Amino acid sequence: MSAYGRLAAASALTLILAAGLASVASAQTNAAAATAHPEMWPKAASPAAITDAKTEAFITKLMGQMTVEEKVAQTIQADGASITPEELKKYRLGSVLVGGNSAPDGNDRATPQRWVEWIRAFRAAALEPRGGHQEIPIMFGVDAVHGHNNVVGATIFPHNIGLGAARDPDLIRRIGEATAEEMVATGADWTFGPTVAVPRDERWGRAYEGYAEDPEVVKSYSGPMTLGLQGPLVAGKPLGAAHVAGSAKHFLADGGTEGGKDQGDAQISEADLVRLHAAGYPPAIDAGILSVMVSFSSWHGVKHTGNKSLVTDVLKGRLGFQGFVVGDWNAHGQVEGCTNTNCAQAYIAGMDMIMAPDSWKGLYDNTLAQVKAGQIPMARIDDAVRRILRVKVKSGLFENKRPLEGKYELLGSPAHRAVAREAVRKSLVLLKNEGVLPLKSSAHVLVAGDGADDIGKAAGGWTLTWQGTGNKNSDFPHGQSIYGGIAEAVKAGGGSAELSTSGDFKTKPDVAIVVFGENPYAEFQGDVASNEYQPGDKTDLALLRKLKAAGIPVVSVFLSGRPMWTNPEINASDAFVAAWLPGSEGGGVADVLVGDGAGKPRNDFHGKLSFSWPKRADQEPINVGDANYDPLFAYGYGLSYAKPGKVAALSENPGAAGAEANVDRYFVAGRVPAPWAMNVAGAASVKTVDAGAQENAREATWSGEGIGTVTIAGPPVDLSRQTTGDMAISIRYRVDASPGKPVSLALACGESCGATVDVTSTLSGAKLGEWRTAKIKLSCFKAKGADMTHVSSPFSLSTAGRMTLSFTEIRLASNEGDAFCPPS
Repeated sequence: MSAYGRLAAASALTLILAAGLASVASAQTNAAAATAHPEMWPKAASPAAITDAKTEAFITKLMGQMTVEEKVAQTIQADGASITPEELKKYRLGSVLVGGNSAPDGNDRATPQRWVEWIRAFRAAALEPRGGHQEIPIMFGVDAVHGHNNVVGATIFPHNIGLGAARDPDLIRRIGEATAEEMVATGADWTFGPTVAVPRDERWGRAYEGYAEDPEVVKSYSGPMTLGLQGPLVAGKPLGAAHVAGSAKHFLADGGTEGGKDQGDAQISEADLVRLHAAGYPPAIDAGILSVMVSFSSWHGVKHTGNKSLVTDVLKGRLGFQGFVVGDWNAHGQVEGCTNTNCAQAYIAGMDMIMAPDSWKGLYDNTLAQVKAGQIPMARIDDAVRRILRVKVKSGLFENKRPLEGKYELLGSPAHRAVAREAVRKSLVLLKNEGVLPLKSSAHVLVAGDGADDIGKAAGGWTLTWQGTGNKNSDFPHGQSIYGGIAEAVKAGGGSAELSTSGDFKTKPDVAIVVFGENPYAEFQGDVASNEYQPGDKTDLALLRKLKAAGIPVVSVFLSGRPMWTNPEINASDAFVAAWLPGSEGGGVADVLVGDGAGKPRNDFHGKLSFSWPKRADQEPINVGDANYDPLFAYGYGLSYAKPGKVAALSENPGAAGAEANVDRYFVAGRVPAPWAMNVAGAASVKTVDAGAQENAREATWSGEGIGTVTIAGPPVDLSRQTTGDMAISIRYRVDASPGKPVSLALACGESCGATVDVTSTLSGAKLGEWRTAKIKLSCFKAKGADMTHVSSPFSLSTAGRMTLSFTEIRLASNEGDAFCPPS
């Protein structure tokens, strides 16, 4: 090597070493910043009834008979879609859960009876005798976050953001009781709630799962919800027959991440971590919460699932929590140095049960080996198993008495629906009223907007499916839409109601109620860059203005999972009501909006904002107590009939809001939204056509004179989380001329990276002229080598043959059992 070469090599080595040292220093800095100091935290304690002598003696005897294999199995939870009862007989895991898109037989609309049969099969597998000691029952966990929302026919309560506006702890307790009763009717015995997050940036897609931006409401609700779900703990006795185990979540600061990013990083002081984000945990622990779920997110770059100072020193130490700690969906795989199937760090940090939905088998094998090798101390596993068994004893699982199981009449019972309707009434917040409300029940009312007669839209995410999409009114057999409630109220008062989504009418109405807002979404899919409502595509504003121009007073009922910049819509309304995500009891809206025959209120507005309403679209984060706090409507704001107020004309300048990323919408409402663009190349052409609405579709024609391609492309986006979340490319299409040669659909991740699937059979099998929807899993492309962190084109359709295809929508959608990978 020449002297120059040796010098260059030495310089390169120096740079590598320097980079390595910098990385180590950065990791050490993060570790120091993310080390909690327990003395800064409040004190709490699980009730003594959770560790009574009788329970502990039973556990000690049982654990003395268990093998190390059985102990490790107790610490692992699998998803019901990724384990069979036969596998459970062999592995005897501690728990089975139902993920957002899991259900019996993969059917989100399974009957309550099928739910019971499915759960019983897992329960029987765990309890099948094999000698040695008493068999250990599983815990069956579900996300019953606003009622027993996984099951058709259940009562769907308002999401937490609406309940926070109600400011009613006793109502929260009663909602917990009703939810638990409906759960036990279908066999479930553990819910992943209450959520005690304090969302500080409403761009976060889970903001609606929090009660308020200020910890005062969360602190007042976490204890009552715990008592509603579980009932009070009694020494030597299990939970009552109508109660289930709860799980306070997500520990900690899931609502405090930078930019409101789901699974992100909270870059805040320990004092703020305690003051803002820990407030809901002491009341829940004092009330006897039996489990706590740890968040995906980080504090100063260190994942909570691997943070011993938070999980062991604070939660189990200072906060005195004696139940067990469970992880989130494969969250352990995000801990530094871990994978989904290998994470000793999580156990050592203090995690008791690892949620390994589809990775459980590999995690079991590796954890067992690590325990036997001493990498995970046996004492740590014994502590985890003791805590898990303690909760199973207190939950009554060893007694296996289930007197309410199979009593399907509890689902959507009149008593539960009455509580939900009360919750809707109390959660509504009146932002503006120019004297149009309350309505006379004798009036002729036009009910318009796409949310008017759509219970699924009113229910939002985490409803039957993970993202809450694809639901029809028939999926809520005991429910009532907002239109249904209004029509019932005015009919009773001698009036009439006319439903028209578009706002067209046969008879000019006395007033129009327009129900509109966000479409359903759940975690990460709901993250947005700006809180502007319908940026660049204000179709709902156009509807409001159309009705106003016709001389009709307009009442807006806004459905959303967060406050949004809606100044133009408020200006175009005579009254504006924040209805949040009210759930299945739309009649609660009519209870407040529709008065008696003389127009006197039957119920007044009760709700007060638990989240500040932005003055500009770029005004995030905005929270009460901030320096220079300047909202449009402040925390605690809410007009009423008894205390009216005036709202002046609002500025319609959104401010310098960040551009909407649109990572999930590629062709909607007749356009390709930014940052995407449609490119047509080769022997293909595209023209605008009508398909039920003016110019809302494109007709693509391939001439067969060579290869033609229709591509949607833009700057690279990261779709890795959407891929692991089982999302799919959804295309609503109509074949007008069948393909003459093979057709491929490609996803590109740069000039030299991508993957292709053959969709010939999908398109050839379509009936000509019939509109269909195809959902092709993102994982199909990943399996063929696509880099899903760098997707530059999510859709590229090519063929060398003749074909004509029209389409109205291309977007990402949740797999609801209808997504597939085309045959190779």
